Amino acid sequence: MAVGNISEELKFEDLPDYKSVVDKLNKRKYPKHLIMGNGFSMAYDHKIFSYNALYDFIEKLEDSTLSKLFEVVNTKNFELVMRQLDNFIEMAKAFEDDGKLTKALTDANQLLRQSLIDAVSSLHPDHVFEIEEQKSKACFSFLNEYLEKEGRVFSTNYDLLLYWVLMRNESKQANDGFGREHLNPVATRKGQEDAQYGDLYWGKYKDEQKVFHVHGTLPIFDTGTEIEKEVYRDRQYLLDNIKERMDNKEYPIFVTAGDGTEKLKHIYHNRYLIHCYDTLCDITGFLVSFGFNFGEYDYHIIDAVNKASKRGAQSGDKLFSIYIGVYSETDLEYIKSIQGKFDCKVNVYNSQTANIWS
Repeated sequence: MAVGNISEELKFEDLPDYKSVVDKLNKRKYPKHLIMGNGFSMAYDHKIFSYNALYDFIEKLEDSTLSKLFEVVNTKNFELVMRQLDNFIEMAKAFEDDGKLTKALTDANQLLRQSLIDAVSSLHPDHVFEIEEQKSKACFSFLNEYLEKEGRVFSTNYDLLLYWVLMRNESKQANDGFGREHLNPVATRKGQEDAQYGDLYWGKYKDEQKVFHVHGTLPIFDTGTEIEKEVYRDRQYLLDNIKERMDNKEYPIFVTAGDGTEKLKHIYHNRYLIHCYDTLCDITGFLVSFGFNFGEYDYHIIDAVNKASKRGAQSGDKLFSIYIGVYSETDLEYIKSIQGKFDCKVNVYNSQTANIWS
């Protein structure tokens, strides 16, 4: 049953500011959660994070083979396209005689991978310390408002800003579900060896997880048997390590484009993404959005909100309402037009007043 509740007469200049929303929710006994979209990154630097998806970057490449491949595979999922390319190349090697198709596919594969790396490089600062200290602390304060008060943070972004801010500020609440296996516990306990730990795999702390990348993110890789997080190692910046893995035909987990149905299909083919999405479907209390406009390609997120609003309806243990940040009068009118799609109460606030990076 659609709820909505935003008055048609409400104007942008009459919207409450972000602080008043937070103060109001802090007086309630239920937790508040945060979901962020591309506006989070654009608020940091709209010039370098103005792309809606990496696909827009790749789409402008003038390569006929690449264009045909995207048509044949019929998806904007880069991970799938790249893996299909690898399969096509092996098939071409096995069945053709002159090698022309193999070369064309190999060239297209190299172009796609290199262009994706170029897009990653162009969209991000080189390393975490390029973010000014003041901005980093301000953003951490914004995020910690939820993390330290039993809330969860959900991001649909694939960039590194969220990861960088939480790491740089050494957050004790930002559990992302990843952990290392103690490889020599007996020898360590006996004092025979220093403790040795394995790679950073997801799952060990998923029950305590509070940070969720609903559409994946660049540092997270699916190895086929494990979900692994790339870290700073070998004295290389994180982006350098990600590029190195991509050069070795290892691709990050991320859902960049396509409609909500395509995104949901991708989500349900990866156990990490399933856990993130299912957790969003299971939240209680209140949800605040920032930089996420619930566009036509993200209706699967509205579906998750609606599932949360229906859970525990009899006991009252459910999601009661959502507070959607809007940046302009146009944004406000759009939310008014789709509020009937929500099964919980919809509220709006002026997201310009959040000042999360300052």
